[in-house]
Amino acid sequence: MNNLHSVLLIIVIAAVTIGIRFLPFWVFRNDKQTPEFINYLGKVLPYAIMGMLVVFCLKGVSLAEAPHGLPELLACTVVVGLHIWKRNTSLSIISGTICYMFLVQLVF
Repeated sequence: MNNLHSVLLIIVIAAVTIGIRFLPFWVFRNDKQTPEFINYLGKVLPYAIMGMLVVFCLKGVSLAEAPHGLPELLACTVVVGLHIWKRNTSLSIISGTICYMFLVQLVF
């Protein structure tokens, strides 16, 4: 019974995932014009999501307790600086993460 449940669960998850992936292609076929609202969301949502991620990552930082948010500030500075300099999102995020982990594990 347990194996059957696991197999059925995997099948349902796979079907939902495939459905979500193909849904935009079914709804917005080549012969139909993409609604202006969807185009607007495509331009605005990436920035909104990044802003929400920044808020989520920094929500637990305490400025009143040591190290007063210094590792987070330095890592954010690395991310912003690298992104302005190289314009490579992956490089910026990976470098900022490495910088933050280095600071938290070895410096502070």
